[in-house]
Amino acid sequence: MPIRTTLAALMIGACLLSPARAEEAPAAPSVAPPSISVVKAERRPIVATVSITGTLTPRETVMVGADVDGLRIESLLVDEGDAVKAGDVLARLATDLVDVDLARAEAQINRAEAAITQAGALVEEAESANTEAASSLQRTRALAGKGIVGQDILDQRVSAASAAAARLASARQGIALAEADRAATTAEKRTLELRRAKAEIRAPTDGVILSRPARLGAVASVAGGALFEIARDDLIELDAEVSETQLGRIAKGQRADVLLPGGTGSVEGEVRLVSPKVDQATRLGRVRIALPPSPLLRTGSFARGTVETAHSEGVVIARTAVLTEEGVASVQVVKDGKIETRQVKTGLVAGDDVEITDNLQPGEDVVSLAGTFVRDGDVVTPVAAPAGGTQTAEAAR
Repeated sequence: MPIRTTLAALMIGACLLSPARAEEAPAAPSVAPPSISVVKAERRPIVATVSITGTLTPRETVMVGADVDGLRIESLLVDEGDAVKAGDVLARLATDLVDVDLARAEAQINRAEAAITQAGALVEEAESANTEAASSLQRTRALAGKGIVGQDILDQRVSAASAAAARLASARQGIALAEADRAATTAEKRTLELRRAKAEIRAPTDGVILSRPARLGAVASVAGGALFEIARDDLIELDAEVSETQLGRIAKGQRADVLLPGGTGSVEGEVRLVSPKVDQATRLGRVRIALPPSPLLRTGSFARGTVETAHSEGVVIARTAVLTEEGVASVQVVKDGKIETRQVKTGLVAGDDVEITDNLQPGEDVVSLAGTFVRDGDVVTPVAAPAGGTQTAEAAR
């Protein structure tokens, strides 16, 4: 029986040793909840914007040309880029031919004045002769009635009176003709004076010279096109095109920030015009942004900007934290270390941010990338997402 005795002794020894070994064995390691990137809901302003691109162009272009034909451009007083005021002389045309015509018209006026004077003298003479003939006829008629003079003498007096009256009428017509000649020549002189005045080409409005096709020595022509192109009042605008889906969000008077080409800076403008139609081919609509005068603005340059379409202040989180399925938006909130899925209502969307108008409070932790790694009720360890960086979510496996 020595073998049985030995087995019994071993079993008793094992029973005696097992509590001690149990106390010495290390505890099983606990599993940490998975880490998840979260962002805090914040109450702050949010601004919705629409991006625009386009070309800098004058609000209104004024074309200045010659009002007279056949005169040579004698001098140019402005160049491209010069600022001008209304009434400033831009160019002068040669007036030598006009001066010759003016001298001739002046001589003709003097001649007409002399003719009027001469005709006036003839009228006075004819009036005197007519008065004398009329008086003689009256006396002869009185004498003829008494039988003192014969009928032949009366007939002579009647004929003389008629001739005197005719000479008076002719003299008066002569003075009227001389006065008409003077009036016609005076009108011609005024036309020539206006032509000479038009030889000074002046700016019709304040502005900046955009282009100057005029060349010294060229003969000006009314039909020859503009000699100068002026941006009225130096007003430059951004003529932009916006997709039809965004056009409805833009309205007259909204604020806009326009970035100038080459990174030279930005200017603040205002929406002045929203086109009432959309191009059928491109599905784009035009928007005009009024800009303040600035030496940095160059017409024809490409520029981009943003239009502020709406303002609000509310609870704001990252757009990536919102999950939208079948038109219903939801977020995953970490509360007491557990995931809680909530349906929310969204408001303004601006860039990477979205406004939550219901069922989310400022300061709550929200999973930065919703609906990807965790589900409702999961236990997690919230980790703040890096500010300004790409928001990521992590799950320990």
